[in-house]
Amino acid sequence: MAMEITQILLNAQSPDGNVRNVAEENLRQFQEQNLPVFFLSLSVELANDDKPPESRKLAGLVLKNSLDAKEAARKEELIQRWVSLDPVVKAQIKNALLQTLSSAAQDARHTSSQVIAKIASIEIPRQEWPELVVVLLGNMSSPVGEKQATLKQATLETLGYVCEEISSDVLAQDQVNSILTAVVQGMNTTDGNNDVCLAATRALYNALDFAQTNFENEMERNYIMRVICETTLSADVRIRQAAFECLVSISSIYYEKLAPYMQDIFRITAKAVKSDEEPVALQAIEFWSSICDEEIEIQEEYGGDFSGDSEISHFHFIKQALPALVPLLLETLTKQEEDQDQEEGSWNLAMAGGTCLGLVARTVGDDVVPLVMPYVQENISKPDWRCREAATYAFGSILEGPSLEKLSPLVNMALSFILNAMKDENNQVKDSTAWTLSRIFEFLHGPTVQTPIITPANLQPIIVVLLESIKDTPNVAEKVCGALYFLAQGYEQAGSSSPLSPFLADIIGALLATAERKDASDSRLRTSAYETLNEIVRCSTAETANIIVQLLPVILGKLAQTLELQIVSSDDREKQSDLQALLCGVLQVIIQKLGGVDATKYAIQQYADQMMALFLRVFACRSATVHEEAMLAIGALAYATGGEFAKYMPEFYKYVEMGLQNFEEYQVCAISVGVVGDICRALDEKVLPYCDGIMTQLLKDLSSAQLHRSVKPPIFSCFGDIALAIDGNFEKYLNYAMPMLQGAAELSAHTVGQDDEMVDYNNQLRNGIFEAYSGIFQGFKNTKPELMMPYAAHVLQFIEAVFRDKERDDSVTKAAVGVLGDLADTLGSNAALLFRNSAFFKEFLNECMMSEDNQVKETASWAQMTIERIISA
Repeated sequence: MAMEITQILLNAQSPDGNVRNVAEENLRQFQEQNLPVFFLSLSVELANDDKPPESRKLAGLVLKNSLDAKEAARKEELIQRWVSLDPVVKAQIKNALLQTLSSAAQDARHTSSQVIAKIASIEIPRQEWPELVVVLLGNMSSPVGEKQATLKQATLETLGYVCEEISSDVLAQDQVNSILTAVVQGMNTTDGNNDVCLAATRALYNALDFAQTNFENEMERNYIMRVICETTLSADVRIRQAAFECLVSISSIYYEKLAPYMQDIFRITAKAVKSDEEPVALQAIEFWSSICDEEIEIQEEYGGDFSGDSEISHFHFIKQALPALVPLLLETLTKQEEDQDQEEGSWNLAMAGGTCLGLVARTVGDDVVPLVMPYVQENISKPDWRCREAATYAFGSILEGPSLEKLSPLVNMALSFILNAMKDENNQVKDSTAWTLSRIFEFLHGPTVQTPIITPANLQPIIVVLLESIKDTPNVAEKVCGALYFLAQGYEQAGSSSPLSPFLADIIGALLATAERKDASDSRLRTSAYETLNEIVRCSTAETANIIVQLLPVILGKLAQTLELQIVSSDDREKQSDLQALLCGVLQVIIQKLGGVDATKYAIQQYADQMMALFLRVFACRSATVHEEAMLAIGALAYATGGEFAKYMPEFYKYVEMGLQNFEEYQVCAISVGVVGDICRALDEKVLPYCDGIMTQLLKDLSSAQLHRSVKPPIFSCFGDIALAIDGNFEKYLNYAMPMLQGAAELSAHTVGQDDEMVDYNNQLRNGIFEAYSGIFQGFKNTKPELMMPYAAHVLQFIEAVFRDKERDDSVTKAAVGVLGDLADTLGSNAALLFRNSAFFKEFLNECMMSEDNQVKETASWAQMTIERIISA
């Protein structure tokens, strides 16, 4: 087989499907029958300059994909497979890859760089392949020449990929120093080889995370920054772009070190924005957007009264640059593309400038307004559409950040003008005008606004303009949907009567008509129409309940129609699934709205059979997106119909089971777990006949290494829902559920000092565990409380471990103190000795009583009274 590898790799790229399939099967068999020889054959193919470029490139790609995978369990399997290979074979493979770096074929060098980095990501954290960095750095000191230039370029690319793949803490500082020296020297090359300089600049981008110590040293930092700034002036556009990308990354990683360089950086970014090619100019703007992100984060963390006393530095770079930065950004706004479609992922100078201006407004607040408004007033009425659109975009961009006091007078004066601009002859002007209206309604409309922008006098003209403009081109109509969405949201707390009520039927009719347009698939129009409809329903009041009741059969009819669509292609199937998901989403919101009020609950009961029949038919379409939305709608239906939902369980249960078994599409699994909770709350003891199957599957899910970890906290919470529903009948599951909970609690208690993502997950896990304990304790309170006694000490230990962890969030604190009370309430005097021997709970309760969260205070007060009662009994 090894002798034939070249032909097999070529056949695997054949346009003939049959030839391709046979070759792919041959590769699979080779891999399964003799993995070491398979890997070695691929590396030799890649290294051989006499082989066809096509076979060499594919050999490298197959080898790379055999070392890594997106899915965590598969990735670990591939890593272990490599680790277990014979060291002699691994050495041969690595030598072949390093040899390929000097190949004349660019594709072969590039692919080899990627494979070397994948192997490095496995071996370097294990303290293996220590000679890799030495060999690569040795390549950089080779004599000058065309062949050596390609070796240097490939070596720098490899160093960049290695830095991208491995964690910044696995290399010794002397190795980091050597890599940075080689990379920066590559950028500063005197032989004028642009490919080497580009590879070096890109490598630096990936190595910046490793440079913490170097950036602490002023001399080293100055040298790195000088080389980057000089590289932004390269004659090669690719190199200039890569250099600015380095500056963007530095602005995020080393914000606190930037002060000495900001004047020079402003000068070179301004020059790039004004006169360089677009890819470079975009990165220059991105630098300032990144600075805004950093300063917004600092301000949000420390509040407006930030004093600078903390370890975090706030240099107010944006405020200092404001007089020069804002005019620079405004200048970009007239550089729009003709017929640019913001929904197609296009990104240009005008959009980047407007986005950055919006971030500047969020960073400095009121100070931006006097710098932008003269530009708006000067350009808003000009004959050139570019000026009108730019002025509108500028005005819309500064509506988040400045105070209501600063903005309200301006918006009040401009509103009628903006409404008239919805009739502009230019499509892009109308697009930006509709977007600006949606921003006005989002940020300057609602119960917190002292001086309302929208009044009884102007609401009707606003509605008239929006309902007319929703018939415009899809991109404009989509922005109008956004305006209607935020207009409705602003009246969410209107009480029993909303100013929007007289227009509700017309708005709903317009949204339904928009969703039915032949061009509704353009610019996400159909999705926006239905999402806006959901918000209209959600924010509607009791006085328009009859309109929502009438909407229910209309949406059911539309869902039924999707089941009759002719499906002749995968595109048809996708359109059907998308539409079904949207309609199920609307039904969920209607069910929640009508089912939550006794006066309208009858409508849900009247249509429940029809709804359930349609949902079950939708499940047959086998689309994950539809399953999620249908499951959520069914969960809402179960809550609304209560015990009556039991009649649907015999048919529905199989879909619940399928959802709980769906490890691959874990969001479906998570939602199915949530629906089990809804069903338990709806059915109480009527759910008992299905509990064996549900608990078996939930326990399997918890034991699975394949299931995404985010699903596990809701599963624990679901144990609590089941226990609450079936009371003492949960006894048969205790010996299975409690060890799982105890194991997870011990794991959680020992998971401290991790990164932010792990801290968040650990808090979710603890919430799930506490919700399980709470439900189980309450479920046994009136039946067999003594069954919980063997677990009480462990639960108290877990609560104490969580109490000692200062990374717990408020929701965990509330859940923990709630379980403390549930334990005391359920076990009564049986737990008195436990509490007498446990001193921590008093300290914990005292802390909770001092909390600013009233719910935590109330729960702690109840727990304290309950514990005092049983101790004194």
